[in-house]
Amino acid sequence: MRRRPFLGMLFQALLAAAVQAQELPSRPKVPGSLSLRARRRDRQQPGGSKVRVTERTLRWEVAQTAIIICDMWDTHTCLTAAQRAAAMAPRMNQVVSAARNLGVMIIHAPSDTMKFYEGRPERQRMQRAPIASSPMPIQATRRTEQEGTLPVNGGCSDPINTKYIGPGPSTTRGNYPWEQEHPAIDISGFDGISESGQEVYNFCKREGITNIAIMGVHTNVCILDRSFGIRMMTRLGFNVVLVRDLTDASTDPRRPPFVSNARGTELIVEHIEANWCPSILSDDLTRVMPGTADPRRP
Repeated sequence: MRRRPFLGMLFQALLAAAVQAQELPSRPKVPGSLSLRARRRDRQQPGGSKVRVTERTLRWEVAQTAIIICDMWDTHTCLTAAQRAAAMAPRMNQVVSAARNLGVMIIHAPSDTMKFYEGRPERQRMQRAPIASSPMPIQATRRTEQEGTLPVNGGCSDPINTKYIGPGPSTTRGNYPWEQEHPAIDISGFDGISESGQEVYNFCKREGITNIAIMGVHTNVCILDRSFGIRMMTRLGFNVVLVRDLTDASTDPRRPPFVSNARGTELIVEHIEANWCPSILSDDLTRVMPGTADPRRP
């Protein structure tokens, strides 16, 4: 090889390495406080049927808050599930866009699609966060004995792919038809992309994020089970809320408890409120308390 072409190739390789090693810009930490009306359910007696519903106001600083969008794929193995997600995506994008403009961190978590986002700065931002020590292994979780039986079984009345065996912690698509997050949801600015609970944990620890609002699908499966889902993030000590009007359960009305998808989603939301974390309405993520976002005087 001639000297000049070789030196040119060497320079390009060094330049690429320098760009690769460059620190990606992080979300600016700006003032502003969210006021979240958090709904919770408490059993008046252990094992009893009477439940007390309470609501209290949480004050979360936008600089310490992230939204995780769980598995809002571009399609699904269940036709009606795909249709419901497509109907929800534009409203979700409105909420996420407003929250992003307030200073909230947005983390897109469309599992099994990371190859589609390979090399994007939003993906690299999550990958490059240094590993943080955690109090327990960060992994997908399953229903606990203390949690009891889920009120809604997962299922689908009109599967597209009959070979599909259900969502899980797989890192490969296999027979899954989805390729990316739903295109109606924008990925921009200082957003992050990850399907890994460890990456989410690393990033949140580095950025001082202590509050997580989770939205997306499916409420009785991935929202609970994923390594970045409600069970794991709650156990890791984060303040977690479910955005109850921007989630959807995986249900089949021909199976117990023989209810509509709308009621099935309500039942699993109630289960989460009783066993894991409060729920909020998405409007609370679109505005800050008056005066809290004003410039801070030195």
